[in-house]
Formats: sequence, structure tokens, C-alpha cells
Amino acid sequence: MIRFEDVSVTYDGAAEPTVRRVDFEVPEGELVLLVGPSGVGKSTVLGAVSGLVPHFTGGTLRGRVTVTGRDTRTHKPRELADVVGTVGQDPLAHFVTDTVEDELAYGMESLGLPPGVMRRRVEETLDLLGLAGLRDRPIATLSGGQRQRVAIGSVLTPHPQVLVLDEPTSALDPAAAEEVLAVLQRLVHDLGTTVLMAEHRLERVIQYADRVVLLPGPGEPPVVGTPAEVMAVSPVFPPVVDLGRLAGWSPLPLTVRDARRRAADLRELLAPTVAATGSRAAGAARAGDGGSPARAKPGVGEVSGRRRQADRPPAGSIRRRLFRRRPTPAPEPRQPHIAEVRSLSVRRDRMDALRHVDLTVTPGETIALMGRNGAGKSTLLSSLVGLVIPTSGAVTVGGAIPHRTTPRDLVRRVGLVPQEPRDLLYADTVADECAAADRDAGAEPGTCRTLVSELLPGITDDTHPRDLSEGQCLALALAVVLTARPPLLLLDEPTRGLDYAAKGRLVTVLRGLAAEGHAIVLATHDVELAAEIAHRVVLLAEGEVIADGPTAQIVVSSPSFAPQVTKILAPQQWLTVAQVREALG
Repeated sequence: MIRFEDVSVTYDGAAEPTVRRVDFEVPEGELVLLVGPSGVGKSTVLGAVSGLVPHFTGGTLRGRVTVTGRDTRTHKPRELADVVGTVGQDPLAHFVTDTVEDELAYGMESLGLPPGVMRRRVEETLDLLGLAGLRDRPIATLSGGQRQRVAIGSVLTPHPQVLVLDEPTSALDPAAAEEVLAVLQRLVHDLGTTVLMAEHRLERVIQYADRVVLLPGPGEPPVVGTPAEVMAVSPVFPPVVDLGRLAGWSPLPLTVRDARRRAADLRELLAPTVAATGSRAAGAARAGDGGSPARAKPGVGEVSGRRRQADRPPAGSIRRRLFRRRPTPAPEPRQPHIAEVRSLSVRRDRMDALRHVDLTVTPGETIALMGRNGAGKSTLLSSLVGLVIPTSGAVTVGGAIPHRTTPRDLVRRVGLVPQEPRDLLYADTVADECAAADRDAGAEPGTCRTLVSELLPGITDDTHPRDLSEGQCLALALAVVLTARPPLLLLDEPTRGLDYAAKGRLVTVLRGLAAEGHAIVLATHDVELAAEIAHRVVLLAEGEVIADGPTAQIVVSSPSFAPQVTKILAPQQWLTVAQVREALG
């Protein structure tokens, strides 16, 4: 169905090809997952399938890409539109109409389908993706996750033979992501649709893939195989695979269910730690280290079954190792508040976005705002930075009222990295962007560039921000905001587009800021990130706070928001692989 034959792509002005010697085939009716670190060319490979590369992006494509026998070098995107449906990393770039229903129908109108067929397919798609309640909503009023579902729906209605999806679940809450992936699996299994998908959150998608194509590094040829084969050698892998490597399980588990079946020995090995601490919740706030995974300890799964109790380290020694240091200590309860929200209500476009929300943020505290798409997370962040005026209630940040404070004063109190980080970037090069950030913040020259190098190794000064991948763009925007060193840092979906290594670097930076006394509030659907870094989790639903408490207390009891390690090792309350690794010494 899709065939790459020795394909290399070099963009105009680039010294080296972005992708090189790409050679693989996607058979009809398979879901193939494209994985690899940020910036290795995954979006370029996807763009070559739809014809956007090189017809829209420019550059030179060598080799041959065919889709249902059509050569994408000689067929422009409009000549492939009847067989290929594409959703990129930025859903807003795809929308051409104003309302949800019109957007779902637009692709079919372009293909000249009969009105009766269009009406039926729109209704089917509204039900499939849980969009029926949003039928008449203006797209501009939707949350990021709701927009992503509409974008996916708009390419499903024409019933293409091939779907090309770039990070389709990055802005979706866990339940919505499962719904979308279940729909894709049904299309593959029941209708024979071919799906090529790039995704960084492998914990969500790896179990759905028939095969995996790994791009190990920039310009390196791909590695193709079954999910288990590729995960055994991949530099990017989900927590379930990381835990399997640590425990020495072979073959590696790809799902929580598979891992739970093998985890009895590991739970037994960890039992002395649980007994010594009384409760894992006491250590959950420190949430381990977020760096690159260590080498797997050989034979945990094999040895633990025959290892005697006397051979195990004393419970006290395990406890001392586990709590030896606290990189992000929970704040003292009586510290002054950096930000305070009291009975906040916000009404937008005749809808209650927030209702009677109370929230306090103290220095050194990291809070994760979680909840389904449209719950009000982004609106709450916008209220804290003055972009939204309260309908009722009060918001104060550093003693100031955000929406009544001048931007020059506010930037030294609070900084926001939005869902669309490109909105913060306007210069022609990374160097110019950093120089402008230094001037705006009154910082020493080179401050922003140092942060960029820490978050985004290997990016040159003359790179245009618009040429960066989604994850690279987010890292640059974060560096721009951090240049002013605001006491309160707000992040809206900060791991969208980031691979595991980049997320680890982000966690390290955020931990360092929290240790210096900065408060961090992040809106996220990434349950693994919340488990890794958050002291508190605040759950929102329909604009109201429905839960607010320590991370372990909130996520362990939730089937939707519990991380993979928690599900695998339950009833023991572990949150991350890093915790398990440290407990095992």
C-alpha cells in the first residue's frame, strides 16, 4: 500500500539530508508506528506519503515513494487526497471552516460526495469520536484536545484508504486517546484501512501496532520489525518496557496486562521496602530521577523466584537508599502563597469554563492540573497570567491582579508556555529569538541560549524556529519564558511532541527550578509526567475542582490517571520506574 524505496530528503539550505536511505513497506490493512527521538525526521517521512514533501515544503526528494501505486513525486497532494488522509502535529493548520459539523463535511464536499452520504458519515464520525455534543460549536472555542479529535474526524469522513497521523493523541486525555485508538484499530481490522502513525507517547499506542519503524537518529536508516523486536533495541521506549528491561523479562512486555502477569516476583522483591516505609505514598512526592534509563539489572525476574529472604538487603538499608535525597522536596505547609485563586468563575462564549475554583500555589511546589479535554485547565492557566478576565472571584499572583498588571511587570511574576508554543516565537533565527528574550527579561546576554542548549542540544544559532519540530519548538519557547526566571511558571501540555529523553531533560530543569523556590503549575494529560514530578494533582471536571491532593493519593486511586508502573505493581504504590530502580539499589 505504501512503499519507500531508498528515500532521502534534503531541505533547501540544509547541508545534510534530514532522512537518508529510508526503505520499507506498509502492507494494506496494517497499523505501522513510526518512532524515534525528536528531530530525526518522522514528520518528513509522513509528509512524503501525502505528497506535502517536497511539493509543499520544498527541498529535494531522492528515491521513490508510492501510495496505492501512485508516485508522490509526480502526484501533488490534491491528486492523492482521495486515497490519503493526513493529520499533522498542529490541528489548527488543517481547519478551513468555522464549526465542527462543517469541518467534518468539508473533505467530502471537496471530493463531490452525495449529500446523503455526507450526512450519514458526519453522524457516524460524531458518535465514533464523542463529538456529538460539539456539533454546532465554533472551532475557535474548543480546547486543544477537542480540536485534535475534530481534525482526526475530518480525515475519517472521506473514508481514505490510507491514514497518516502525526502525534494524534498528544493533546488528548487518557480516555479520549483510548477512544481514538480504538476507532483506528477498528478501521484497520474491519475495513482494511492502512495507518502510518508517529507518536511519542508509546505507552498509549505500542500495543495497537502491527509493526514499528524506528528512526534511530538524524540521517540514519530505519529499523523495521515487530513491536517487541524494535523495543528491545530502541532508544525510546515506554515505562512498561523500561520496567521489563530492569526486571530482565524476555520477551519484553508491551502492555500493562502482560507485565502484571510477570510482576509477582518483582513485587515480592520490593515487599521489604513497602513494609519498611509503611506506605509508598510517603515517598511518592520525590518521584525518582527523570534521567536516561540505566542499564537493566540482569536476572531480576529469573533470580527473585529462587532468592531467599535472608539474601535480600535489609529493609532498613533499602529505605535509606530510597529516601537518601529529595531533589524536589515538598514545600513547608505555612509558606506564603505565590498565587491564590478564590471562588473563580469564568464564562466564555455562553459557557461556564470555570465554576467556583479555589487554588493556592506555594514556592517550590509543582502542581499538575489534570482532567478530560475541555475541563477548564487552559482557562485556569490563562486566568493566572491575565489573558482571561474573571467573571467572578479573584486571582492574585505575587500580590498583583494579573489582568490589571502591565506585561513588563507581569513577565517578572509569571510566565506561560501555551499549548501552541510557536505563538511566542517571532524572530528569524534561534539566536535572534534568544537575544530578544534576554533583552525583554533584562537578563545577561547568553542566558536564553544556555537554557536552549540544556533543553535542546544540537540546535544551531542560524536555525529558523519554524523549521523546528513540535518538541524542539516547545523547548525553545520554554527557554524564552525561563529567561526572566519568573517565580511562577505555567506550562500547558509541556511534553507534547517530546521524546522520552527530551522529557527527562525537561523534568531535570523543572526539578531544579522547584528546588530554587519557583512554583510550577502544569496542565497535562501525561500521567507519567505527573507521577514523575508533581507534588500535588488537581483534577478538574466541567470547570470545577473535583479532587486536590498529593500525587500518589490522587493518581493511584484513578484507573484513568494512574501511570503504568502503578498499574503493574498494584497494590504496592509505586509511581515510576526510577523509584523501583532506586529501591533495588
